[in-house]
Amino acid sequence: MATQVDERLAETLRAEREGRGWSIAQLAERSGVSKAMISKVERGEASPTAALLGRLSGALGRTLSELLARAEAGEGEGDGAAAPAPRLLRHADQPTWQDPDSRYRRRAVSPPGSAVQVVEVELPRGRSVAYPADSYTFIEQQIWVLGGTLTFTEGATEHVLQEGDCLRLSDRPQPCAFANRGRATARYAVVVSRRS
Repeated sequence: MATQVDERLAETLRAEREGRGWSIAQLAERSGVSKAMISKVERGEASPTAALLGRLSGALGRTLSELLARAEAGEGEGDGAAAPAPRLLRHADQPTWQDPDSRYRRRAVSPPGSAVQVVEVELPRGRSVAYPADSYTFIEQQIWVLGGTLTFTEGATEHVLQEGDCLRLSDRPQPCAFANRGRATARYAVVVSRRS
């Protein structure tokens, strides 16, 4: 059953696709996600996973944070003549989303409209999330571990990150995976900016 966030996400994805004049088939071709799955997500009949959203956001040239922020704000196509974005986003107002597969929880920390986005993630032990290289082609990222241990795989390179460690992703995007092989929940921040 679709949640309110899933419904808003469905509307946002459909508006993003239609705003580009793309058919579902065109988005499927660009993202590698099946037409049937895109159709189900846009109708709110399926809860999208983090990996699926990573593929769709990459194809749309949006970060996952941007898609989720637009969905949380109830934005459809374009920004219209909206009021200026607030500079302060209180903890209680920061949108959160949970991946139905990995159960990882992400919190969009940055106020909307920021050139740099900060996302806090909690990844339960024994869980992992993978993203294709296409998700990273237009952004730069750094991962800062706030608690626990995070194993981050970037192409063929594996990084075991402990509390306090910070990793800047390669300038050449590769398939990536976040995994928690530790005994406790891994907490980390992802700092995202668009490539110049």
